[in-house]
Amino acid sequence: MDVVISAIVGFFQEFMSLGATVLLPVVIAILGIFFRMKPSQAIRAGLLVGIGFQGVVLVINFLMQIMQPVFDYYSALGSGYDVAEIGFAALGGASWTAPYAVFVIPAIIIVNILLIQAKKTNVLNVDIWNFMHFLVPGALAWVLFDNALIGFLVTLALSVVDLFAAEKIAPSWAEYYGLDGTACTCLGYVVYEYPMSWLINKIIDHIPGLNKIDLNIDKLSSKIGILGDPAIIGLFVGLFLGLMTQQDVPGIIKLMAGMAGVLVLIPRMVSIMMEGLTPIGAGANEFAQKHLHTDSTLYVGMDIALALGDTTCLTCTAIMIPITVGLSFLVPDMRFFPAAILAEVCYVAPMAVLASKGNVFRTLICMTVFMYLMLFFANMFADYATLMLNACGIDFGGGYVTASHFGYNPGCLIVEFIARAMGI
Repeated sequence: MDVVISAIVGFFQEFMSLGATVLLPVVIAILGIFFRMKPSQAIRAGLLVGIGFQGVVLVINFLMQIMQPVFDYYSALGSGYDVAEIGFAALGGASWTAPYAVFVIPAIIIVNILLIQAKKTNVLNVDIWNFMHFLVPGALAWVLFDNALIGFLVTLALSVVDLFAAEKIAPSWAEYYGLDGTACTCLGYVVYEYPMSWLINKIIDHIPGLNKIDLNIDKLSSKIGILGDPAIIGLFVGLFLGLMTQQDVPGIIKLMAGMAGVLVLIPRMVSIMMEGLTPIGAGANEFAQKHLHTDSTLYVGMDIALALGDTTCLTCTAIMIPITVGLSFLVPDMRFFPAAILAEVCYVAPMAVLASKGNVFRTLICMTVFMYLMLFFANMFADYATLMLNACGIDFGGGYVTASHFGYNPGCLIVEFIARAMGI
């Protein structure tokens, strides 16, 4: 029996380790067949979603590549720290090694289906790779409280909270970004960042002067013609980054050309994903009306990367990189330099843009507040982060390590504050 369980656990861990580019097309194709689509159509939909997502990943990797000189410029400032920072990919992979992970994944899916059946939610979360948003705080709870059951329950509970939060935001998300039938199910962004950004915008609404500032790229585009084209905006963004980081002339030109390419290519890749997701969404809603007897729209939960094709998101991302570095020097007793976090700034933009309705000025204020909190808490809880990451197999030779999730994931923050209150 133990051999069978070990074999099942090994298979699931190996399958999950293949990443979202493999998981997505498989899951989408299975969903399509489940929703009574023709197998050929379901497979095509899955392939298109997978191809589109691979395209998004490739363009984002290209973005990181062309911006490496920018990161290197700021990394030169990062000496004298005793905490190393890792990116979300390594952290996500580590969280899958928790002893209960292989059992909680099917539990999350089953509970999601039951909640839809009971008409408690209209979100079907298929973004399995980003289950790490639930697994990371669950793994943290497992390590800090030395109890795998607590880790399992924390992970499962957060997946349910995520569904309700995603459903609240889904209509405005789908309308603003043109992503009909989808919802963002990345926990930290829908539970933490969007409500915070919404509140900041409400505060700004009551501040004379600031409430009149309306810097909207879409509105400007209609007034300034070709200068508002994404490719042209990319040129200016690249120029800004090059000058800010004192690149030489060839380096600035590469940044300008690269940013122009990114702003044009990501929307094209997202459109390929949507070509696959649209029939899945239609099939899901038809299935829901027939078998669940509901007229409500069923939203397919997806990665926040779907929104990165928005020009405002990428423009604000570029502006926020030097701001984020500056913020790190304002954190009391800062123990790490935000090297990996710089590559994650782009994922912070979509919810701030959504809450601000594309207003660049307000978006930057929201992102600044959020990034400071991320840095502050990731620094504050570095000791807890190190315990969890070491338990999950990431060893830095006795040193300390942290990651962005320990600064912005609401599940991690709740677990960490409870542990601190208990004197752990």
